Amino acid sequence: MTSTAPESWGPARSRTVTWHDPMIGASEGLSRPGLDYLQAMIDGELPPPPISGLVQMGLVSVEPGRVVFTCLPDESAYNPIGAVHGGLVCTLLDSVAGCALHSTLPQGKGYTSVEIKVSYLKAVRATSGTLTAVGTVVKAGSRVGFTEGVVTDASGAVVATATSTLLVFDLPTA
Repeated sequence: MTSTAPESWGPARSRTVTWHDPMIGASEGLSRPGLDYLQAMIDGELPPPPISGLVQMGLVSVEPGRVVFTCLPDESAYNPIGAVHGGLVCTLLDSVAGCALHSTLPQGKGYTSVEIKVSYLKAVRATSGTLTAVGTVVKAGSRVGFTEGVVTDASGAVVATATSTLLVFDLPTA
């Protein structure tokens, strides 16, 4: 980006993102089952991952096989046509899909996304208000998990859905 912009662009806008050492939470995750680990983030015992501050999302509830996140998109996530970039919504869906599976995993197990299919149903703008994303487990296998996610806007309208396949693996012990 250039430091001198034409006046026609209007005043520059900014947002500050802060986070804590992500390895503190990650290392603590080795000693807890997934459900306990996620609940510790909700309870403020562990820091959220840095991506949470970047895209303004947070985990608000967790139970075995189900998580709820909220996200407050703003114009800093706009694409060239004046809507929130689909990548932000996909990130939200990937997060709820993964964390839903994580909530079912025992201590020492991790996961990674293998595939995610997203269907965008409605444009998201800053005026859409807080997004709510719900992730649920369809099947939690010992090696592969299948999950779904749904994102709604502040009015309750569904803006996107996803299905995801995730690989389950042993976390490193050191």
